[in-house]
Amino acid sequence: MKIRVNRDVLAEAVAWAARVLPSRPVVPVLSGLLLEAGEDLSLSAFDYDVSARAVIDADVAEEGSVLIPGRLLAEISRSLPAEDVEIVTEGPEAVLTCGSAEFGLVTMPVEDFPTLPTMPPAIGAVGGGVFASAVGQVAPAASRDDTLPMLTGIRVDIEGESVAMAATDRYRIAARDFAWRPASPEAAVSAMVPARVLVEVAKSLRGGEVSIAMGDGVAGFESVGRSTTVRLLDEQFIDYRARLATDWSIRADVPVTSFVSAIKRVALVAERNTAIRLSFTQGQVLIQAGGGDIGRGTEVVECELRGEDIEIAFQSQFLLDGLVGIESELARINMESPTRPALIQEVPGDATPTFRYLVMSLRQQ
Repeated sequence: MKIRVNRDVLAEAVAWAARVLPSRPVVPVLSGLLLEAGEDLSLSAFDYDVSARAVIDADVAEEGSVLIPGRLLAEISRSLPAEDVEIVTEGPEAVLTCGSAEFGLVTMPVEDFPTLPTMPPAIGAVGGGVFASAVGQVAPAASRDDTLPMLTGIRVDIEGESVAMAATDRYRIAARDFAWRPASPEAAVSAMVPARVLVEVAKSLRGGEVSIAMGDGVAGFESVGRSTTVRLLDEQFIDYRARLATDWSIRADVPVTSFVSAIKRVALVAERNTAIRLSFTQGQVLIQAGGGDIGRGTEVVECELRGEDIEIAFQSQFLLDGLVGIESELARINMESPTRPALIQEVPGDATPTFRYLVMSLRQQ
């Protein structure tokens, strides 16, 4: 194999594909990045659960394939000078040259690398911006604890032209609805996709559309020369819609930007796992934290309150995760009592809110 490729293009593609490499591979070849040169250059990684493949333009003088340690290639490629990169296979080495820099990387046997899963049939597409926004709003509510795999995923329900995403870690529920372009108007699919994979896919989007594929226990995502497949989780999930449909007797509309900034400032004096206390009265909300060994902080933000005055407390990061997902100027906080969860949503206007975030309140000390 002998190729020449733009340094920045190579570094970006290598970094993107290498993100799925396991930190502790069960077999050595899974730490490798497979480079295949034909009409163009493809870079692939696979850990038996998640695969990533990027296709980039390259001048291919000799076709071929080589398996190179992925993390090392990522570190080298991003540190190279701003010149074209040449990669040539010579016996057991892949020789990488860029300007006056040269690296001889020991390769691994290509024949031992597992075959990447086939991309399942495409079932529709959605704009990259909408997809990234939805994942960014929902993913913070997914659990990082692998002991309950169901809680580490994002539930995706597709029905016709509508997609619903939801996640929960038992302390909050985040849900987002959006429209998309189904391949068939009768499309009806439900799946549990690992949240970490959807987050990585969303981060890597460079515009255009995302093609979504589902089938045989695998989900696939393709956008602008990059594709990812992932093994789906068990479909079991809570009935989250019923929990979001509560009637609320109290609601407060707050300006998102100033409310978020105030919470972040006041939270600086909150000890770990202590509450941010909110006191809603007509025309304002008082934000309080601290009072222990560190100190205390308070700040007032304007709000429009409908219903009785209420004092309620939340874990600060859980509260912020919901508020930063609000895309409207005002956020509506729906409450019932200090001991019940609260629902954060966009101020509806003429349309039904597409993002909803239910968060548990904390018992005040």
